[in-house]
Amino acid sequence: MAKADSTEKVEHLIYRRLLDVIPDLMSIETAGRSHVDGYMDLGLDVLSRTPEKLVIALSHYYAHPSGDMIPDPDMEIAIYPAREWAEAMAYQDCFGYQSVSQVRPAASERLRTSLNAFLLSWLGNLIEQGHHCLPLGKGAAAQHDNVALS
Repeated sequence: MAKADSTEKVEHLIYRRLLDVIPDLMSIETAGRSHVDGYMDLGLDVLSRTPEKLVIALSHYYAHPSGDMIPDPDMEIAIYPAREWAEAMAYQDCFGYQSVSQVRPAASERLRTSLNAFLLSWLGNLIEQGHHCLPLGKGAAAQHDNVALS
């Protein structure tokens, strides 16, 4: 796991921890998944990709007794490979949705700092739990949309 260095920016640490959890991050085309016994599955969806920027959703979901899938959490993350930099863009759980792009500019930096701190901690927990997201096969990618991540 990437260790926090007081001189290293949190966005670099997030990037390094993402690579620990998702070793094939730059080559996964559409989706990935990690299963570790005793923990909720971890889902990965590639939302967009350009040469400069990759945007992913990383999520845990659990099935509510009603059958609804509840995010716990579901985060949108922007990754800048050339800079070895990643940052949280949005966070969703059963209590609501927060997006850096949907708040006033004065509040966006506070929210970005808060979401990045959570993401860094969550990625550390995922690493300790042994999560390693693997790409879903072409046949599995269609199933990913219909399978409850538990």
